Amino acid sequence: MRTPFLALMACLTVSLLLSACSPDHNWREVGFEGMTLKAQLPCHPDRTTRSVPMGAAMVDMQVAGCESGTAMLAVMTTALPVGADANAMLAGWQQATLNHVRVDMPLPAGQSQAWPRAGFLPLASSVRVQTQGQRADGQAVTVDAVWAALAEGERVRLVHAVVYDRQRDPDLVSTLQDSLRP
Repeated sequence: MRTPFLALMACLTVSLLLSACSPDHNWREVGFEGMTLKAQLPCHPDRTTRSVPMGAAMVDMQVAGCESGTAMLAVMTTALPVGADANAMLAGWQQATLNHVRVDMPLPAGQSQAWPRAGFLPLASSVRVQTQGQRADGQAVTVDAVWAALAEGERVRLVHAVVYDRQRDPDLVSTLQDSLRP
């Protein structure tokens, strides 16, 4: 009778130890319908496509996002109408995002850097931003975001990836941003 009890306790102990060793993030590759854009997210993403105003046009924006620990991550993409000014559209998207988290513009030195990546267009508005903002409820939030553009036939596709969290997690941010590829 004692042996089954000890075996059960040993199994429970091993199970608890293994669950304690499980990773915080379960990274997976995420694709977007009708395009080759790929990204890595640390959790199963929720997805949506919405028609949103961008400049003078309405565009369909695909979003994949999830929460992992205290962080909220999202990757968004939209194809611009033929002839649209991609650089101006990226700048407007940056402004709207930063306004949403109550970040004053222009950003102080060091909070915004060029973000050149292979396969993406070398636009002045392709940047990486690391700053502190404020949620709608007044809570402080770190914002780590990138904006970029890529050629897609006659059109240009804009891409935005962002991590919102209470404290910056450099590994989480770099894994998301480094995973973006056309």
